[in-house]
Parts: sequence; structure tokens; C-alpha cells
Amino acid sequence: QSGDCQSTLTGHSDEVNSVAFSPDGKLVASGSDDSTIKIWDISTGHCDSTLTGHSDEVLSVAWSPGGKQIASGSGDETIKIWDSRSGDCQST
Repeated sequence: QSGDCQSTLTGHSDEVNSVAFSPDGKLVASGSDDSTIKIWDISTGHCDSTLTGHSDEVLSVAWSPGGKQIASGSGDETIKIWDSRSGDCQST
């Protein structure tokens, strides 16, 4: 309630364009101009995985309601659907 920063997550090599909390609030997905999506564990501040596959900046990320998938939109004109546990791209 104090407005203090609880954590600073570092690891992207370029600007971060989008962040989204998982439905359970335990993870954060971030999309960046470095063309990657990173999945962060909020309790540790550790990057659990880096999802690669876009050929241009990642402009938006969103979790599915059940938390099993992440959708990402990119400047490469694609939307990718990722398995949030394995990091595998399920469809483009």
C-alpha cells in the first residue's frame, strides 16, 4: 500500500513494450523490442524462460484465462500462441 517498488526485473536487451500478470498472480510475461517474451517468477524475480520465434519486436502479451497459454503480437505481423509451461509455440 505504500507505493514502493516491490521488484525490478531485468534481462531484456531492448525496450519492454508489454507486461501481463498470469491469472494466479505468480508469474509475469513481458514482451520486448528484442523480439522475445520472458516469463518471470514474481516471488524470486528470476526469469523462468525466454520465448523466441518472433522476427520483430513483441508489442503485446496476454495470458489465457486458465494460464496455460500466452498470446503475443509482434511487429512481424504475426500473433503467436505459446504453451506457458513448455514455452513451445503452438500456433502462428
